[in-house]
Amino acid sequence: MGADEVVAAHTDTPWRVGFGGFAPGFAYLVGGDPRLAVPRRAEPRTRVPAGAVALAGEFSGIYPRDSPGGWQIIGRTDAVLWDADRLQPALLAPGMRVRFRAAGTS
Repeated sequence: MGADEVVAAHTDTPWRVGFGGFAPGFAYLVGGDPRLAVPRRAEPRTRVPAGAVALAGEFSGIYPRDSPGGWQIIGRTDAVLWDADRLQPALLAPGMRVRFRAAGTS
């Protein structure tokens, strides 16, 4: 798949939060287009920026803070995934639906 096809497949999918883990605020998103199932990187990055949207296996996810990571990065968001000062610190909770938009669209 080319980059435009990946973006189209990812944004056309109504993702659902399956479970949280890895880091506070990280949500494993399920229900994606099977064509987006990709392996983790053979060599993880030492730093993935907060807000990176990524794929690994059957999951999509958003890195809530700068951290090491081995997922395939396909985009980014400015959404704050974890804020300890919020009533519910995690923006995403199991069962929630998540919809992505391509950059530059409303």
